[in-house]
Amino acid sequence: MKLQGKVAIVTGAAQGIGRQYALRFAREGAAVMVVDLREQQAQQVAREIVAAGSQARAVKADVTSAQEMAELVKLTVAEMGRIDAIINNAATYYDYNFTDESLEYGRKIMEVNLFSIIVTSRAVFPYMKAQRGGSIINISSTASWPFQIPSDADLQSVPVSFYGLAKSGVIYLTKSMARSLGRYNIRVNAIAPGVTRSEATLKVVPETIVALIRGQTALGRELDPSELAGAAVFLASDDSAPMTGQTMVVDAGHTMLG
Repeated sequence: MKLQGKVAIVTGAAQGIGRQYALRFAREGAAVMVVDLREQQAQQVAREIVAAGSQARAVKADVTSAQEMAELVKLTVAEMGRIDAIINNAATYYDYNFTDESLEYGRKIMEVNLFSIIVTSRAVFPYMKAQRGGSIINISSTASWPFQIPSDADLQSVPVSFYGLAKSGVIYLTKSMARSLGRYNIRVNAIAPGVTRSEATLKVVPETIVALIRGQTALGRELDPSELAGAAVFLASDDSAPMTGQTMVVDAGHTMLG
């Protein structure tokens, strides 16, 4: 087991890809803090982990709150002894509204999908610094690479994908943090998933768009949420010890040609 004896925090872990991260980390030997605003679903994930013989605790917490994140990491250290990895997976996506391009909505997207990574990373930093090691794994997206949906509609304003803008910021932030925190042996990397058949994608992305992207991938398919967990395990394990500041694109070969 690649993560035996390690302790991990997974945000947005109640369902979808985050749930798969939590379950896989537990199978690899890690104790997992399952963090989400959806408390009952998070508790179910934690129960699954415990039933399988691993250690887990579900915590309802808001990743945009510095106070709640400080309390979360304090609880993690008190109960599990340390923090070896955090997956910054929480995002506004399940309830994403592609038609809302107001600045107010854009600020909400940026706060949850980008600024929360700063909040959570600042919360775990003192503990990782003290133990001289840790892995921060940020979740970006191939939405960082602009994808134009074919349309000849007359534009009435300048279109902005706030989700893509936030996820692009995640890539920059990953590099910036990696540069600064390397002196403490804290590694910072990101995963950029392609179209994944999670509950959120099935809800908010039309099948016509999924099919369009599928047809442009080298492997001719989208991803299952469970297929992303291996990349996260690698980034949290000693196998990736010399790796930092990188974004792993896992997208069945969609964006590889730029």
